[in-house]
Amino acid sequence: MPVTGFDHAAIPTADSERFLAFYKSLGFGIEGEDAWRAGRMPIFSVTFGDNKINVHTEALMARRDNPAFLRGPTAEPGCGDFCFVWEGGIDALLATLDAAGVEAIDGPVPRVGGRAEGTAQGISVYTRDPDHNLLEFISYDPADVARFARPAG
Repeated sequence: MPVTGFDHAAIPTADSERFLAFYKSLGFGIEGEDAWRAGRMPIFSVTFGDNKINVHTEALMARRDNPAFLRGPTAEPGCGDFCFVWEGGIDALLATLDAAGVEAIDGPVPRVGGRAEGTAQGISVYTRDPDHNLLEFISYDPADVARFARPAG
């Protein structure tokens, strides 16, 4: 198959300032914020590793009925569901969420993630961003998997 990876996704936001503050508080990078603030671009991006999420701001969403606007026609704030790979261990993740004032709504719980062709065991923690997008953080750290795995049987 010639598809070798995932480059980016796009989601809308109802409140760009809250969105930016939330993702910055968790340590995500932001690309294009200066151009967005200067009115040169109607989007900015949340970056992590070699990936990004383009954020359709209020100005872009105001043009949602324009057929030239390339977007999912039913995408509205809160439509996203993303899983981020967390490399720092579950305890560090929980501390990061706590320091940012972000509530974990589920986890740590065992999950099968996308690694190893969708067979890798990981441990996930879930939360929501200000638009109510579901965010999952998965750790593949063997110590986390051993600690939080459910006993067989």
